[in-house]
Amino acid sequence: MKYLIIFAITGIILLTITCCVNKKNIAPLNTVNFVDLTQYTGRWFEIARYPHRFEKGCSAVTADYSLQDDGTIEVLNQCRREEDGNRIKKAHGKAKVVDTQSNAKLKVSFFWPFYGDYWILKLDPDYQYAIVGTPSREYVWILSRTPVIPEQILRQLVDDIRSFGYDTNRLIMTKQP
Repeated sequence: MKYLIIFAITGIILLTITCCVNKKNIAPLNTVNFVDLTQYTGRWFEIARYPHRFEKGCSAVTADYSLQDDGTIEVLNQCRREEDGNRIKKAHGKAKVVDTQSNAKLKVSFFWPFYGDYWILKLDPDYQYAIVGTPSREYVWILSRTPVIPEQILRQLVDDIRSFGYDTNRLIMTKQP
């Protein structure tokens, strides 16, 4: 009986540690209420991002989205790699909507069968600016229809990112031509 109690207590402790260790205390992340995918498609210029391996050394970053007949979105990300003599680097992917009520939560894949979150957190009513991120707060982007945005709008978007629980000190401003 003594060993059974010790075993049960040990099991509860291990279960508690497994459930709670390495989990960030992250507040839920809200998306915009609705995205008209037809208006959202087209070319977006990256204004700022968190640093990550797949865009290391990139400038002049763009993302082109094309709505497909089956409801998926074709994705073409491009950038210039300054380290490689301004060579154009391209990544082709596919996105699918996972929240059809809002169209604001998508999954994107550049390497099937692996998908990552793509949540539209803020969207200008005229579809000129957007903030896209992940609920884990590991990735965030500021996107614009133009390569440069007014400083006042940029400051507001950075403030919005902060209010969403992201660390704005990690933001990298993207060089655009």
